[in-house]
Amino acid sequence: MAYITGQGRHRGREDVIATGYGNMPDWAVNNPIFFWKMADMHERANGATYREHEIALPSELTQDQQIALALRHVADIAGNRPYQYAVHAKCSSLEGWLNTHLHLMVSDRMPDGIERPPEQMFRRYNSKCPERGGCRKASGGMNLMELRDSVLRLKKQTAVAQNEALIRYGHEARVDHRSLREQGLSRKPERHLGPGRIRRMSALEKKAYLRARYRDDPGID
Repeated sequence: MAYITGQGRHRGREDVIATGYGNMPDWAVNNPIFFWKMADMHERANGATYREHEIALPSELTQDQQIALALRHVADIAGNRPYQYAVHAKCSSLEGWLNTHLHLMVSDRMPDGIERPPEQMFRRYNSKCPERGGCRKASGGMNLMELRDSVLRLKKQTAVAQNEALIRYGHEARVDHRSLREQGLSRKPERHLGPGRIRRMSALEKKAYLRARYRDDPGID
């Protein structure tokens, strides 16, 4: 939370352009960091404290349009569950283009109208006496295949929202959530290099990598 919102030792980072939170219980309504601390403290050892979604925002959109789209993603993904988000606008390490993206933390705990103190909210859900147990988890009872399918549905939902925004603002670019194979494309996906590896690359290595990336684009020199 401190990293994505630019707090604590991360204070002063200039790439954070929007932040927010919502759906917090009464005991953390104005203090989201307390909510995450209580989740860390009271969630069982092998339980997920939160789910994080990192979503690239189309570069064709203006910054205000990107933030508006990010807020739609927040509403679509979080629903009524506690969440916190930040939008970052940072130059990419390899090309220097502005890479605007959303970081969204969402609790798996689904509010049900029962007020629970922190030490109870993150307990195991009690289906017979909900008021005695913790809040039910959105992922509760799902097997691995069901969890995978829920992620795929979320990817499709995100792509639809982004394409609607691109159409609304008159852009021809489109987002496709499917894999390259599912799209009928033969090229291999790129490997994520990471900023550390890119910093160690020479100027010639960077140029060669970009040539390979855009080898089908005659406008790239």
